[in-house]
Amino acid sequence: MARNIRRGLGGLLMAVLFSLPAGAQDEPEYKMEVGAGAGLVNYTGDFNGNLLKGMEPWGALIVKYHLNPRMAVSFDLGMGKIKGSSDQADTWQADEPYTFNHTLTEGLLRYEYNFWAYGTGREYHGARRLVPFITLGLGLTHHSGENSGIAMSLPIGAGVKYKISQRLNLTAEWAMRFTPSDYLDGRKDTYGIQSSGLFKNTDCYSVLQLALSYDIWMKCKTCHNDRD
Repeated sequence: MARNIRRGLGGLLMAVLFSLPAGAQDEPEYKMEVGAGAGLVNYTGDFNGNLLKGMEPWGALIVKYHLNPRMAVSFDLGMGKIKGSSDQADTWQADEPYTFNHTLTEGLLRYEYNFWAYGTGREYHGARRLVPFITLGLGLTHHSGENSGIAMSLPIGAGVKYKISQRLNLTAEWAMRFTPSDYLDGRKDTYGIQSSGLFKNTDCYSVLQLALSYDIWMKCKTCHNDRD
């Protein structure tokens, strides 16, 4: 009789275990996410050397492709304004003050690396909802003004992302855009300093951004098994 009881308990335990939901990979994975960001942009150059001074509104559209739970490639299209004046520069020597109000439009292709696998933990084993990341890329920036033009940019930054729900993401990041151009503020080599490097004595700008995105394009987990 004891043997029958043990068999009955064993069968009941197996039935319970098989009825429990899986702890991972019971939710679909998605290949891409699309979204928008808003924040502040700051110009750094001859007329401003303070990263927290002169911030202006910034907006962006974002499309990301997930290489895996720890890596992604992102395309960003952003726009904002940068402002400044010679009143902010203690070394300005000209008789007439100089002010500028220029529009920046950028297109970036950048790589994101998450320090841990990113997700709810139910679509990928060990994934976390909250992860820090770093980003690096290349882009082009168009700047308005009397010396308007297009400059290459090198964005370098970091941030954190949080999985609000299965398909909704919240990202906060800060990134500096280094450029080889000295015309973002409309004036080149204001103080007569000869450059000896690609990014020396040039204008840069940084973006502090909060973005909301939505996952699309569900991965097919069984496609690789459907071979005839």
